[in-house]
Amino acid sequence: MTLYTQADKNTRLTWLYITGFLVFVIGAGYVFAGAMNSSGILYGAVIFSILMSFGSYWWSDKIVLAMSGAKELNHENNREVYHLVENLCITAGLPLPKIYLIEDSAPNAFATGRDPQHGVICLTSGIIQKLEKTELEGVIAHELSHIGNRDILLSTVVVVLVGFVTLLADWFRHFTFWGGRSRDNEGGGQLRLILMVVAIILSILAPIAAILMQLAISRKREFLADASGALLTRYPDGLARALEKISADPEKLEAANRATAHLYIANPFKGKKLTKLFMTHPPIEERIKALRGMELE
Repeated sequence: MTLYTQADKNTRLTWLYITGFLVFVIGAGYVFAGAMNSSGILYGAVIFSILMSFGSYWWSDKIVLAMSGAKELNHENNREVYHLVENLCITAGLPLPKIYLIEDSAPNAFATGRDPQHGVICLTSGIIQKLEKTELEGVIAHELSHIGNRDILLSTVVVVLVGFVTLLADWFRHFTFWGGRSRDNEGGGQLRLILMVVAIILSILAPIAAILMQLAISRKREFLADASGALLTRYPDGLARALEKISADPEKLEAANRATAHLYIANPFKGKKLTKLFMTHPPIEERIKALRGMELE
């Protein structure tokens, strides 16, 4: 699969997820509108889902950066990092993305933005301090590859949609008990039963759906970005050594959460053993082996 076909696939998947989110919220609004005999709830669900779906496309990068507590880094703040990104962009033929910094000693990085013209690379202070120049160059090349094949559009939109699906599930569950006050009204018992069933179903399925949405972002994208980044720097061992250091570092990244974890170059949670089925990243050992097995012409 080439970068161009991967970019097209990611664009299609993004709109598929946005459409799915629209259907989910409108469907939930329809159930509640029928249960409470109020068409206003359905209208509200339609308006909310449309606003959130398009908002996730246009402002998802800003939401993720705010969630991560990232601050913009410019030429005056750190000339070495700025020039590393600038030189790699020239080599890759990509527009210069904005560079953001998370003040955290855990080494990690991610990319975001809806397209290469609005790309963002975010680095932790730990990764800048702990990696050698060739290693940091490998990490930046990896993130630029995500920007080039539009992984960032799909990944960032999923952060927002997964977060709101989870919030909606919590709201439905809480609303079940709030709706219990209608028991004094005629049909209140039936309403409470309907709300209880909907809340139980959503509370079970929404977290599972959130996990599946994240895992549906194929883990192959990391191997593709690793390979593309190595081709960009012409030095696969730089990224391989960077991945070794990042995975061996014991510090947990405080800015990360379950919604944003899949964005990072490596799993930001330390000390948590997960089966391959529920991993948002391929095993580091497999990525390093693939990098060191590359043959550059």
